[in-house]
Amino acid sequence: MVEVIEVRPLTGSALKDALVEVAQLRIEVFRDWPYLYDGDLEYERIYLQSYRDSKEAIIVGAFDGENLVGASTGSPLVDHSEDFSAAFEGTAFDLSEIFYCAESVLLKDYRGKRVGHKFFDLREAHARHLGFSKSAFCSVQRPEEHPMRPKNYRPLDSFWRARGYQPIQGVVAQFSWKDIGNRNETAKPLQFWLREL
Repeated sequence: MVEVIEVRPLTGSALKDALVEVAQLRIEVFRDWPYLYDGDLEYERIYLQSYRDSKEAIIVGAFDGENLVGASTGSPLVDHSEDFSAAFEGTAFDLSEIFYCAESVLLKDYRGKRVGHKFFDLREAHARHLGFSKSAFCSVQRPEEHPMRPKNYRPLDSFWRARGYQPIQGVVAQFSWKDIGNRNETAKPLQFWLREL
């Protein structure tokens, strides 16, 4: 069992160099509940393009030696505005003030070592350094009666609340991907959570 995991921020060329490995981690980790993502590298190439394009993006990488075993991404929310701006319509939020903490993926053997906290710590520090006043992320919403929901599943709501995040009432985005066992992409609701930095 690995005892030491190095967690460090990647920006600029180091971020771009890590994107293929991040794509592979996303495909592997997100096959599990609640994402049930049937991913492929072409979808990942398109999805991760926003991180290549954003000068203020960050990947927080978790390393076992030289191997990337986990990653957490973030960038200004305006860099994702085409995907998420509709969710904020009718609210008083200024999207230019919000840093978006996107996915966090970590291989199962490395969980339970507070890496999730480090993922948030480093992304939030990066956001503060850039002058953002708020941090947000979104979580996929699945029906309680979904046939693939594990009986022992525990959502991460308590972890997120302990870090100061709260769900934003009525701010739900729609994002599409292909589920395991499906032939086509379908839209999923994603609830936004937010905290002041």
